[in-house]
Parts: sequence; structure tokens; C-alpha cells
Amino acid sequence: MRFTLITGRTVAQGDAMEKGKTEEDFAKACAVVELDGEDMEKLGVKDGETVKVKTTEGELVLVARKAAGEQRGVAFVPLGPWANYLIGTGTGGTGMPPYKVIEAEITPAPGERVLELEELLRLYQR
Repeated sequence: MRFTLITGRTVAQGDAMEKGKTEEDFAKACAVVELDGEDMEKLGVKDGETVKVKTTEGELVLVARKAAGEQRGVAFVPLGPWANYLIGTGTGGTGMPPYKVIEAEITPAPGERVLELEELLRLYQR
């Protein structure tokens, strides 16, 4: 399914960042994608299952979480290394990457796992 990917700060992400970006809480707070409940049903995924998020910049497996409100067609990824990998480094001459309105395709990824921070950082070196 196609989605509009947006990123931003969350309380959980901020709290985890203060504890340390190499701590497990940081990955649990950031390596997720929040989706509308109806969209999750259409995808055939449940809260806590893995999905593959693909943009023109790359693709990653993230944990699907049911969004608190209605946001059909929108996928939200908290700011952090996982979101940064998906949005890329291009700025379109603005000096800032496009943290909002990124086209993404999301598919179920049963049995696949989320990359740990160290594994993800190795992808940046390619």
C-alpha cells in the first residue's frame, strides 16, 4: 500500500534519547511506524508486527504500531536514525531534508526483524 510518510518528535523518543541513543529503549521508541487502524487491517498486520517501509531513498523493516487517532494513508516514523535512513540526505536546495510528505510503500514483513542501531549505521557507510 502507498502512504505519505511523515516524521517528527515524540515524547517516547525524547525520553529514550535522554537515556542514550545506544540503549534498547531508543530503538523501541524510534524503529516504529504508526499507522491508522483501518490501514493496518487492509495491510493484514497487527500492532507489534513488522512491516517493510520503502521510499526512494531506501527500505527498512519497522514495527507497526496503531496510531492513537485517525490518519488514513499517513505513516508516522519518529525522528531518529531509522527515519533518517528513509528520508535520505537531499534537501532540494532548502538546507533541510524533507521530514514530511514522503511517498512510501508499506508491505507486511512477517518473520523479518528490525535492524539494530549498529547494523543500521553500517548501511550509512555504503
